[in-house]
Amino acid sequence: MTPSARHAAAICILDDWLAGAPVERLLTTWGRQNRYAGAKDRAAIRDLVFEVLRCRQSFAALGGADTGRGLVLGLLRSAGADPDTVFTGERHAPAPLTERERAAPPPLTDLPEEIACDCPADLAPVLRESLGADFRPVMEALRRRAAVFLRANLRRTTRDAAAAALAEEGVETRPHPLSPAALEVTANARRVQQSRAYAEGLVELQDAASQAVADLMPLAPGDRVLDYCAGGGGKTLALAGRVAARFHAHDAAPERMRDLPVRAGRAGVEVTLLGAGGLAAAEPFDLVLCDVPCTGSGAWRRSPEAKWRTGPADLARLTEVQAQILDRAAPLVGPGGALGYATCSLIGAENAAQVAAFLARHPGWTVAAERRLTPLDGGDGFYAAVLRRGQAAVRAGGAPLTHG
Repeated sequence: MTPSARHAAAICILDDWLAGAPVERLLTTWGRQNRYAGAKDRAAIRDLVFEVLRCRQSFAALGGADTGRGLVLGLLRSAGADPDTVFTGERHAPAPLTERERAAPPPLTDLPEEIACDCPADLAPVLRESLGADFRPVMEALRRRAAVFLRANLRRTTRDAAAAALAEEGVETRPHPLSPAALEVTANARRVQQSRAYAEGLVELQDAASQAVADLMPLAPGDRVLDYCAGGGGKTLALAGRVAARFHAHDAAPERMRDLPVRAGRAGVEVTLLGAGGLAAAEPFDLVLCDVPCTGSGAWRRSPEAKWRTGPADLARLTEVQAQILDRAAPLVGPGGALGYATCSLIGAENAAQVAAFLARHPGWTVAAERRLTPLDGGDGFYAAVLRRGQAAVRAGGAPLTHG
């Protein structure tokens, strides 16, 4: 496919997304319906679509319309590219620009701040309150593509040895300071999942800040550990990569855990999957981690669709769910054990305020450790706290904590 044809495909996909269809389904359907497109074409179109979604508001302003054409035109102008090289009207290319489309757009510096930094208007007040002086730089960071991070499986290798194994297959990495197991991929990220290091369980894809959250959780050899909202099991495997213990995983939607047994087998660890009926029989646990459903605002550069489809009603619903999860999980913690709480959110209502509300409902619990990370720290945005009965609070590095 020519570059113009790729941009034309992105325009069609974006128009369907604006009509309400999920972006992942649209990309999959387009690939199936256009078998002539190779892997590089599909990857390039995906990159175009996701770059637009990260910067929807500013690109719409630069392109003059919140449409597929307007957004792609804004993308080209933002990159300093000549739109006439794409909008040629030739075979499979978008139609030439109209006179209206050729009108000079306002510079980003003249746009309202929330549009220029692509912050959704409905959540801007809570994000401003939660981030304070970091609001603009964090929102700017969320406009850019996220780095690819790997977690070295320290049960099987060292970080340096994992990096060397990847380098033999052309995947270049460097250590990242957020976690002793974290590697940032600097070249050939798309080769990772075809590498021997990945197939043999030496590395796993995982954001560096997500690894830091797992590192914060107290864990000792032989502990009984429950990942209460396990999903695909990323936090389960990160915990299992630290120490030999007895790991269990549960999720309210068990189908989310369908890949976990394969991933655990590749990593060389054993994880017991528990349904709702199995929790009572398996308790008590030394550590119960609740990586709860949230707005995902800290990971919007990876999942930019959520930026534009999450609003105050979703936030209110999610904070209710988070509180319910904490209340249900706390009784599963054994004497002397710990309750971990984590989100990939930047919003205080989901983070420190949620923990404070739990403490008010459950006298005798205190915050033993707490950490907030934003994209300015190098990874995604995360919040984590470790709760114990009757222990003094301690803060662990990262950005200043916000109690919103």
